[in-house]
Amino acid sequence: MPRMPGAFLEDLTWPEAEARFKAGQPVIFPIGAAALEHGPHLPLNTGSLIARELGRRIAAHMGVVVAPVIAFGYYPAFVDYPGTQHLSAETFIRLVTELAGNVIDQGVQRIALVNAGVSTEAPLEIAARRILDERKVRVHVAGIRRLGRKTDKLLKQKMGGHADERETSVMMALAPSKVRIVRARKDYGHAADAPQTVFDAPARLTADPADPDWSATGAFGDPTLASAAKGAAILDAMAHDLLEGLHRIFPDHSH
Repeated sequence: MPRMPGAFLEDLTWPEAEARFKAGQPVIFPIGAAALEHGPHLPLNTGSLIARELGRRIAAHMGVVVAPVIAFGYYPAFVDYPGTQHLSAETFIRLVTELAGNVIDQGVQRIALVNAGVSTEAPLEIAARRILDERKVRVHVAGIRRLGRKTDKLLKQKMGGHADERETSVMMALAPSKVRIVRARKDYGHAADAPQTVFDAPARLTADPADPDWSATGAFGDPTLASAAKGAAILDAMAHDLLEGLHRIFPDHSH
């Protein structure tokens, strides 16, 4: 039987999904917020658009099934800004474990999560461990912070991490009509004055200037330095890293 190309699960009929599951095709779950503030210049669905694009690029190069984007998650750092939709960590963990459990019950034994968020990293580690302990299925997790880092040399901002030069560049390449670049503003909040330390602590963004995590815009970084050319290079590098990792995990479904 010829090798089946990659596809989005939502585009298949149930017999087509069944055939792919029986053939052992891995299932990829992209994870990215459908409603999460990204400053005054990027749409709330920035995370889900990036997650879906990474899923599309995976399906174009591998014989996998890409599940619908998990578009709601654990985003406590952004709840001060209207529009953000946030789940508790335990609810998010249950959501992921139940969605993965659905396909496991349907015969899938190979699963990978492609995470386009940051605050979702820790809950996803717990979800992956829970699935292994309870269902005996190993779930592989890729996080956006480790993808495409070779392109960091393209960035000129002093620091960043949210709706910044990097993320805005990606969106300018991916969905330019959705970017309100004239509204973009450099915003480092109080971070430039913060002392360096070996300790980490939970952080958030807040509109309160008296708070150490203040961000007037809801962004952190300098999106005014963004460009579509940088974004195209970053997207290519992220997809390359994902495909390199997936080829190693699922070599029999590469093409």
